[in-house]
Amino acid sequence: MALHFVVDPPLTDDLRTDIVALWVEVTNAGGAVGFVAPVTAADVVPVAEAAFASVGAGFDHLLIGVDDGELVALLFVVSNRFALKEHWRVLKRVMVAPGRQGRGYGAELMREAERVVRGLGLEAVQVTVRAGAGVEKFYEGLGYREVGRLPGALRVTPGDDRDEIHLWLSLRP
Repeated sequence: MALHFVVDPPLTDDLRTDIVALWVEVTNAGGAVGFVAPVTAADVVPVAEAAFASVGAGFDHLLIGVDDGELVALLFVVSNRFALKEHWRVLKRVMVAPGRQGRGYGAELMREAERVVRGLGLEAVQVTVRAGAGVEKFYEGLGYREVGRLPGALRVTPGDDRDEIHLWLSLRP
């Protein structure tokens, strides 16, 4: 089946549950989406609810990817909430279901996010990644460039500090 995208879908109880379940699955498969495995739904729910509230308030946007009726990908387009940065957004919690990876869904999700951001009249997007997994290569392949690194900013476990890598994509013509 083909991946179908929806921007700012109604945040029904079922969708909220599906998003939390995907978030847990991605984290526990090694994904760097705000947590370190192992996590449970109880760990993710407070962070997810804060993200949902920001979408509901109109500050941020939720982009989901659905395949054959199943939620398989998502990300949040997050406002900086700072007047001097209103011309660009941050993409957060970029995730694809582990069982659906390797099908190009991640690249499709990122291209759709670009279209969404362009449609908002914005000029750039930023994403941060946790060093150590090589994920930055995926984003570089999509045209993002590394613009900064915070050494040891992310403490995965005691004694395992990772750089936070900042990647940037200009959308200017």
